[in-house]
Amino acid sequence: MGFAPAGTKLIAIGVLLAALGGMLTVWSKGVGLPVLFLGALFAAFSAFFFRDPERDKVFAPGELACPADGTVMTVKNEGVPGITVVRIFLSVFSVHVQRAPMEGKIEKIKYSKGKFAIAYKPEAAQNERNLIRIAGEYGRFVEVEQITGSIARRIACYVSEGQGIRQGERIGMIYFGSQVAVYLPDPVRVLVKPGDRVTGAETTLALW
Repeated sequence: MGFAPAGTKLIAIGVLLAALGGMLTVWSKGVGLPVLFLGALFAAFSAFFFRDPERDKVFAPGELACPADGTVMTVKNEGVPGITVVRIFLSVFSVHVQRAPMEGKIEKIKYSKGKFAIAYKPEAAQNERNLIRIAGEYGRFVEVEQITGSIARRIACYVSEGQGIRQGERIGMIYFGSQVAVYLPDPVRVLVKPGDRVTGAETTLALW
């Protein structure tokens, strides 16, 4: 089990606070206990939230990997002809690292400012977001959109335009409650439905 880069610093801060609290407790007969407790709690939460497990599932040809952990909210066309959108809600308990649904090249990255609605609300589609378009063979493409929620509001993108990417490789992270939208062109056949629990780089999201 590894940790996302941003989490390593926060875990270290928590551990240092806990150590300082421990020393104060020894030297001052218990005065440092609150610092010890808060430091240990902060380090534990940071380790849990920023966990980044290794996932090495090999998908069959034509299978698209789910890019995120969470619960499927909706699977539908949202007005753009030929595009099905799968929206996934990531709670604070979900792994928040996103992964590439397929092998290809990062064709486009588009960051957009927006609102900070709660991530499971319909209006969250207009939140601050980052769109990553992956182009593959035979003109195929998939777009993964990282969408912030109402807390923390930070998106980390690990890739750049023109970069080659493997299926399941990490492409970014969203901090705290958030949403991921996946834009799938016809003739992709979606295999998940609203209410399904999905796991990034392990659940098969769809088939070409």
